Amino acid sequence: MHPVVTTASSEKFSREFSFLRADQFPIGALSAATGVNIEAIRYYEKIGVMPAPPRNEGGQRIYDVNHLKRLTFIRRGRELGFSLDQIRELLGLVRGHGLTCAEVKTMTDAHVTDIRSKVKDLKRIERVLTQLSAQCSGDAVPDCPILEALKLDV
Repeated sequence: MHPVVTTASSEKFSREFSFLRADQFPIGALSAATGVNIEAIRYYEKIGVMPAPPRNEGGQRIYDVNHLKRLTFIRRGRELGFSLDQIRELLGLVRGHGLTCAEVKTMTDAHVTDIRSKVKDLKRIERVLTQLSAQCSGDAVPDCPILEALKLDV
């Protein structure tokens, strides 16, 4: 999988990065190909979840297909709600060391339990807000039941 460059920008891209091989690309192309913003990519490098790529003579980062695959893995893990520390552990298994499959299953099961707890909390919040909204007439009355529910008697 290579980054997709639109036709309108492909000529400019070709001129600016003509020194790159077909399997190399700059951070903007990596960002476009994975849907991960540039700041996040730099952050992932800073904390060691993403290896720092080599740089060209101008100091620009030059990524390869392995960076693309790893960043896609990170993005998918984040989409599933895994923390960056959990993703780091999962990457260890993918590389053949670190966690066993049984440990990954345990981690995933605990994550599912956390998600269910959050869903339960969100449903409770939804019920309370729905009840408060139903009690509010929406008029210009100074006593709003929603605001009253939020007030603290100090």
